[in-house]
Amino acid sequence: MPTDARARLLATAEEMFYAEGVRAVGVDALLARSGVGRASFYRHFPSKDDLVTATIKATGAAFRAWLADEVAARGGHPLAVFDALDDRFASPGFRGCAAINAMVEAAEPTSSAHLAAADHKRSVTDYLDGLLSAAGYAGHARLADQLMLLVDGAMVTALRRPGAAGDARRIAEALLDPEERR
Repeated sequence: MPTDARARLLATAEEMFYAEGVRAVGVDALLARSGVGRASFYRHFPSKDDLVTATIKATGAAFRAWLADEVAARGGHPLAVFDALDDRFASPGFRGCAAINAMVEAAEPTSSAHLAAADHKRSVTDYLDGLLSAAGYAGHARLADQLMLLVDGAMVTALRRPGAAGDARRIAEALLDPEERR
């Protein structure tokens, strides 16, 4: 556990929000688990919503770094995204996409949590676009949107059915027809 109060709050919030849901976790529970005092909490985060938003930003950045590392280790092809996700879905404690989960709980599209989650999704789509462009696919922006739909669908489906990433990969293979390359 980090020694810095802000870092402890973020680490605790990430763990608890992902495992239990944002609404289910109260400030008192966060304080008890993190060992941070109430005054310190409010010094770092004016409200629980501010902590939720910061947590979404942090988990999104960590996910994107993880995905980039995993895809690079698998050769950098856009389809490697689904191979990486397949491994992630099989990990103990997988509870879906933290950003999607947060968007569902913060249903108001103008809330800071919802906007932070949407920004993360745009960043992943931009990453996919970069992979597709580097691989020489014409229409890479359109394809990136389509692959993002498959990524999100696989993340939700994996909660109830193993193998969702493999199914999404097979659909992506059909989308990435060699004829689409420049």
